[in-house]
Amino acid sequence: MYCSGSISGVTFISAFQKDHMSAENLNAAASSAPQGIEVRSIDYVPLRERHGRVSQLGPLWFMSNAQIATLAVGLISVTTGGNLVWSLVSIVLGVLLGTLFMAAHSAQGPQLGLPQMIQSRPQFGYVGALLVWLFAYLQYAGFNIFNTVLAGQAASVGVHAGSPRMWFWVITVIAVAVAVFGYDLIHRFERYLTYATVAALALLTLAAALKLTLPADAWNLGQFRWVPFLAQLGVAAGYQISWAIYVSDYSRYLPPSVTVRGTFRVTYWGSAAGGIWMMALGTFIAASAGKNFDTVGSLKDAADRLFAGAGSVTSIIFALGLASVMAINMYGGSLTLISSIDSLRRVRPTLSLRVVTVLLTAALSLVAAYAASANFLTNFNNFLLLVLYFFIPWTAVNLTDYFLVRRGHYAILEIFKPLGIYGTWGWPGIVSYLLGFAAMIPFFSVGTLFTGAVASRLGGADISLFVGLPVSALLYWALTRNIDVAGERRLAEQQAAELETGRLDAGQVT
Repeated sequence: MYCSGSISGVTFISAFQKDHMSAENLNAAASSAPQGIEVRSIDYVPLRERHGRVSQLGPLWFMSNAQIATLAVGLISVTTGGNLVWSLVSIVLGVLLGTLFMAAHSAQGPQLGLPQMIQSRPQFGYVGALLVWLFAYLQYAGFNIFNTVLAGQAASVGVHAGSPRMWFWVITVIAVAVAVFGYDLIHRFERYLTYATVAALALLTLAAALKLTLPADAWNLGQFRWVPFLAQLGVAAGYQISWAIYVSDYSRYLPPSVTVRGTFRVTYWGSAAGGIWMMALGTFIAASAGKNFDTVGSLKDAADRLFAGAGSVTSIIFALGLASVMAINMYGGSLTLISSIDSLRRVRPTLSLRVVTVLLTAALSLVAAYAASANFLTNFNNFLLLVLYFFIPWTAVNLTDYFLVRRGHYAILEIFKPLGIYGTWGWPGIVSYLLGFAAMIPFFSVGTLFTGAVASRLGGADISLFVGLPVSALLYWALTRNIDVAGERRLAEQQAAELETGRLDAGQVT
């Protein structure tokens, strides 16, 4: 293998790099960061534009999870009858499990040079990928609705001026500016916010440990209850898996000399650390507040118990953190919209098209945020479960294809051809997705919305995660045994040479 430490096999770009580029040329390409607003969107990133270090992924994914929406994820168990100690156990297990899948997707970025969702075409087909892109876009918009609500509340509480709805607009403008500038500013914005956020989290953790009063049974191991435990584990895992549709977007500019293991490791521990810390803090504060818990208000109250004004400072920091995550959602939503449009009518992925789709995503989220302020926690919990249900089959199909079937070898130009080798409809992917989803339905448990037959017999416990993953993965593996992987690899290496020497351009194909 050319990429030392790779667990997926040599990708097409690594093979070309080994045979056709000197180490000096590769280092020059990796160090030449582009300046100004990002001009690329769904198109392939050539080696000459690759830049950055894998260590940059740690702060990005820590910061993406270390924000108030993640805190709300840690409330499921304690608000449905679980105690603190078992809530913490389920959070840790759920995060560690779910992050495995999102980090595996992150490892695809440097090797393919493509954003995440466009990589669904080899599994689902040029048009068939619209199935998962629809759900992906609903996720981007959905998370942004809740993030806008929380950011507006946090900014209003922190600044002590203006209504939350006024701050919806301010935070949205900040997020749009970051998203329009693109990849490099998003990385820098998250990196700088990490320092302030770690300080805020340390302050809140100290306040929670010293100032909050917990129920008598908070640490009682004998108070185990399956339903809240599994609900918390499933939502924590689903929340982490939900990042899977983003991750390659923010690793695709890294040079392909970055190993799969390196990308996986930095993404995994950055994301897991932010998720566990924030969710644990949420369940700790919720256990203390009981029925009086309010996401932003309880957070501010906990910090103010340490010293006056601490709550305002932390609220402002977390409002900015949410703005950075909203920018990620707008950026990812833009790439998904462009991919969808391209599947129906071929377009050139220009800067102006990316700006328009960013603005459209921002507008949709802003309008919907006005209607989402009521019943926040109930709606957010249900949304998280739906995200888990829709993306478990997709992540199983995509990762099975990348690591087991094609082993990282993709003909990039074919991904952008309506009549390319991956076809219009990828029936193995579509069938595996739909049957995997159908197999999960009896195990669904979504509060008062729906409880499947098996989940009902289990007292409302939701184990659909452990059904959808193996069903979709095994079905896809079985249905793709006749793929000519060797032929695709030869075509991939041939097209890699044409891409890097300038004879062909993925942007021209689209």
